[in-house]
Amino acid sequence: MEWLNYHHLFYFWRTARCGSIARASEELRLSPPTLSAQVRQLEASLGAALFTREGRRLVLTDVGRVALSHAEEIFTRGREMVDTVKGRSAAPSRLVVGVSDVLPKLVAWRLLQPALADGGIRVVCREGRHDRLLAALAVHDLDVVLSDAPASSSLGVRAFNHPLGECGLSFFASPGLAKTLRGRLPTCLDGAPVLMPTDVSALRLSLDGWFNRHDVHPRIVGEFDDGALLMTFGQAGAGVFAAPSVIEREVVKQHGVRLLGRTTEIRERYFAISADRHLKHPAVQALSNAARHAMFSAAPG
Repeated sequence: MEWLNYHHLFYFWRTARCGSIARASEELRLSPPTLSAQVRQLEASLGAALFTREGRRLVLTDVGRVALSHAEEIFTRGREMVDTVKGRSAAPSRLVVGVSDVLPKLVAWRLLQPALADGGIRVVCREGRHDRLLAALAVHDLDVVLSDAPASSSLGVRAFNHPLGECGLSFFASPGLAKTLRGRLPTCLDGAPVLMPTDVSALRLSLDGWFNRHDVHPRIVGEFDDGALLMTFGQAGAGVFAAPSVIEREVVKQHGVRLLGRTTEIRERYFAISADRHLKHPAVQALSNAARHAMFSAAPG
């Protein structure tokens, strides 16, 4: 096993945070040559440069940015452990959230706002596929997963679903495209250009079923894995698109589009998924309570 010298890592971490050997030397009360030697030893053990020099500034390399991310986590966790053991702090200072890659970014923001309201909590967001996030949750790399689908027992991961709420679906179009549409939803979408999520998403299946039930046949001009990219195309006038009604106002304001209408026949559901039966992290409790008692109950549709 290759052992990491944590003293070297600590000196690198402080140097990266300070932005220069000189400032880090003052903070650590070490001479600049000694500190430089410590960082060089870490680089030698890793087999890669962590900094490049631009004038008098030290700039992190790609490897350096990866190392800094891990160092931040290591030393933050270490401080939390010491505080907890010594009884100085019962509340964690960090929340590591897994955000499903199909969850709209604006929904994730709305859900996480209560956690950010406490200035003492640092939120770390990691986006990824639903199944991979659950695997990370199982080994406690994440505190919670936010998703539009519950954890399934078929994945073989011990996880508990905590419903956060649900809302209907709203449809939007650029002002220019909206002027060309006639009638009300869903009739106005018959033959209209529409942007859709790809067929691997649950929302796509719901939309296809909804169109079939109403005998509406839109012209699908684009399919997207990334909801933010889909909205960007919609903003440019490429087609009509749908988004959860809970973020209706934000979508109109941010993308300058018009609301065509909404349906409650399609319901978007959101979950906080934890490794424990009960939510223990105070920030997760806060976001869960806010979502269930305010956010979705006040949403259009």
